[in-house]
Amino acid sequence: MYQSKIAGLGFYVPENVVTNDDLSKVMDTNDAWIQERTGIKERRHIKKGDGNSTAVMGAKAAKIAIERAKITKDDIDLIVFATLSPDYYFPGGGVQIQEMLDIHTCPALDVRNQCSGFIYGLSVADQYIKTGMYKNVLLIGSENHSGGLDFTTRGRGVSVIFGDGAGAAVLTRSDHNGQGILSTHLHSEGKHALELSLKGPSTMHWVPEIIEENPQGDDIIYYPYMNGQFVFKNAVVRFSEVIKEGLEANGLEVKDIDMLIPHQANLRISQFIQQKFRLSDDQVYNNIQRYGNTTAASIPIALTEAWEEGKIKEGDTVVLAAFGSGFTWASAIMKW
Repeated sequence: MYQSKIAGLGFYVPENVVTNDDLSKVMDTNDAWIQERTGIKERRHIKKGDGNSTAVMGAKAAKIAIERAKITKDDIDLIVFATLSPDYYFPGGGVQIQEMLDIHTCPALDVRNQCSGFIYGLSVADQYIKTGMYKNVLLIGSENHSGGLDFTTRGRGVSVIFGDGAGAAVLTRSDHNGQGILSTHLHSEGKHALELSLKGPSTMHWVPEIIEENPQGDDIIYYPYMNGQFVFKNAVVRFSEVIKEGLEANGLEVKDIDMLIPHQANLRISQFIQQKFRLSDDQVYNNIQRYGNTTAASIPIALTEAWEEGKIKEGDTVVLAAFGSGFTWASAIMKW
């Protein structure tokens, strides 16, 4: 069996910064209320006409990751694309990325595991490389949340949380035994699926247009629904469990963690986990304050930033962990 490692990272977020004060102008909220509950100060939103979409942002992040991996687009053997906000119902975003980057006829696979999507995709990429089937896998997490959020007081509990953006990683075979992805751990519990869900359309058919078409409609299934307290309670339990599972599988202890990159769902969840494991601020990376919750993009964006800032160095034990809609949760243990 081969071992896989991350050879290149990249991310992209729209230029349009939306602060909490900006949101207070369109709904009954304020900066203090949002920061107290989520830790978020601002997020990035696609601005209509700026040329961005879920796939476009993913392609921008992917170009950076490929360049940093010191390979070319023609070296990519597989594309794995994770998102909950695709440009279309079909085809999937993976083939859009393939066309945008002018990549040859390699397979493109789409992952729909929401906040856990990047780690699920990482596990898929890791298995393909381990078995020797592929050498270089392009993994992308990208989200366009802003196109389908309820920017009124009715929707503030959800809409203040989410932002747009994309992150990407190139995984390749590792030449050093013990360096790279040590293990991944995936779980789901479908009985709670509707506690965090969206039953409505894709963001490519904008919510304001749907309202205009159905002016008398009271059904708001086209907006995300979240049972916030229930999600929070489950998240802190599952985060803890899946991190412990990953450490135990590799004979590691909490003290061995050099960097924990949690999915940026809510700063309060990350802080709870940090306190529970007694990790220092230097051992946990959070950037939800600047970008909000970017779902499948949150871990690769945070991982890229942490690496760019020199907070992750060769030989470090890096732990990724996520929890989200489904419910799904996952972790990955890496030796950098």
